[in-house]
Amino acid sequence: MAKRLNYLGILNKQGLLSLTQVQEAQELAKKTGLKLPDALVQLGYVNGEQIARAVAEEHGKRYVDLKDVAIRPAVVELISESIARENCVLPYEEDGDALIVVVSDPDDVEVFEKLRFILQRPIECVISSREAIQEAVNQHYGQNVGESADSMIHEMTDTAVNFTVVEGVGGDDGSQAGASSESDAPIVRLCDQIIAEAVQLRASDIHIEPFEDRVRIRYRIDGQLVEREALPKRFQGAVLSRFKILAKLDIAERRRTQDGRIKLTLGEKELDLRVSVIPTNHGQSIVMRILDKDNIRVSLVQLGFSERDYKRFTHLIARPNGIILVTGPTGSGKTTSLYAALNELNTPTRKIITAEDPVEYYLPGINQVEIKHQIGLDFAAVIRSMLRQAPNVILVGEMRDLETASMGIQASLTGHLVFSTLHTNDAPSAITRLVDMCVPGYLVASSVIGIMAQRLVRVVCPKCKRPYTPSDAELREAHITPEMAAKATFFKGKGCVNCNKTGYRGRRAIFELMYMSPKVREMTFKGESTSNIRRVARSEGMHVLFEDGIVKAMKGITTIEEVMRVARLEEE
Repeated sequence: MAKRLNYLGILNKQGLLSLTQVQEAQELAKKTGLKLPDALVQLGYVNGEQIARAVAEEHGKRYVDLKDVAIRPAVVELISESIARENCVLPYEEDGDALIVVVSDPDDVEVFEKLRFILQRPIECVISSREAIQEAVNQHYGQNVGESADSMIHEMTDTAVNFTVVEGVGGDDGSQAGASSESDAPIVRLCDQIIAEAVQLRASDIHIEPFEDRVRIRYRIDGQLVEREALPKRFQGAVLSRFKILAKLDIAERRRTQDGRIKLTLGEKELDLRVSVIPTNHGQSIVMRILDKDNIRVSLVQLGFSERDYKRFTHLIARPNGIILVTGPTGSGKTTSLYAALNELNTPTRKIITAEDPVEYYLPGINQVEIKHQIGLDFAAVIRSMLRQAPNVILVGEMRDLETASMGIQASLTGHLVFSTLHTNDAPSAITRLVDMCVPGYLVASSVIGIMAQRLVRVVCPKCKRPYTPSDAELREAHITPEMAAKATFFKGKGCVNCNKTGYRGRRAIFELMYMSPKVREMTFKGESTSNIRRVARSEGMHVLFEDGIVKAMKGITTIEEVMRVARLEEE
């Protein structure tokens, strides 16, 4: 009989983990005292779910996905909250006399003995990841503070405490005494809960916007803003002061814009929040961008390229020199795509330097420079110094003016591979944008090797997706012929707990990759119009954003409606 593989062997067999990565994780575990699975997750080689599935396979146990499981209250009550939290265990269901519990480590004999002693009944187990168990414990027992942000707001609204007093304490005199006073405790808990709830709901941004009679709280989830319970106006100053203190901003400054960062640990997850404060008619509005390291640990394969575009893009990034531009509006996933490309190129034989404003995520093995305009450390100055560092690959956060663009072009012409971003609607428009910056057409033609435009579309929820047949009007609008529709598989989400009743969960990029062919270079050199360049690029095989989106809709990844919302086909 063949010997059963342990979870490391299973992950290795699945191609998710190499022996070198295991050794690196073992060294980290030895230095820090972490358990080996936690070290593997911290290094970003695998995630908690992959480890849990492998552990379940190793022990012949059942793996459970806790995201869409409703456990009966009577079962939850069998184990106290303190025991569940302390041992990272969750009661799951009863099987005769035995209680089945969810654990992440089935070898932890001490926990099973403790539960048998306390409950005086047999204990069986199923497996899930530690993070999923902690999230489920929060869901079934309540968050650490015992309530949601909405319920806290209701409770605080009903109290007679006047929080405008707290606002005065942290007001114009610049004092921060209110931050540590007893009366401030509910505000501290509320602000912590707002962040925790946003992370739990997979939000990318938290918007706190003051109006005449209320303070609106919204989370951006899968690109869509979702409104939560509004704060009473009297909480405005105290909540704003709390977030500004966390971001190390001047709470006395109310007339100017401010930018800062909040670093915190939520459970076992390290989070970075980029904070922006602007003055409005009714007070200061604050937006916090949640930067989750797990979101950028993606490979090129996971980005969602078509097979043809994947081959073209990997061929582009293998070039020794030239400029590769990624275009799209803010929040279209440009940073994720660029970091995936850098991770692909990040080997001991290459030196990679980035200039970013600001550095959003920290990448191991890559030299990252943060732009600081106040001391004259701008893109052009950093690029000039970068070239003396003898890099192979350069990332310039954004080509926003002639000087930056000229330096990037100079770097590409002197043997460097340069990645950068532009804010344009599609790939061909990037050429016009560079020419508008007064970059000569011959320099654009000789330096740029590829331009990729992208958008993000929401993905149909895997838990509640159902097949559906689009109407004839939808098919016509999407330029899908009856023959194409007959070969396609269309899905729509019904709406469930997993997707918060929206029918969508997560997002996927759609791409428009324009290769700088000899014909396109010639047109760029001659200064031809964007529409002419687009027409030629399409005749050479470029799929525009809309077409790539419709292909993904026909595969059941997203919906026609979602593609139509994000990208439209331009008539030529």
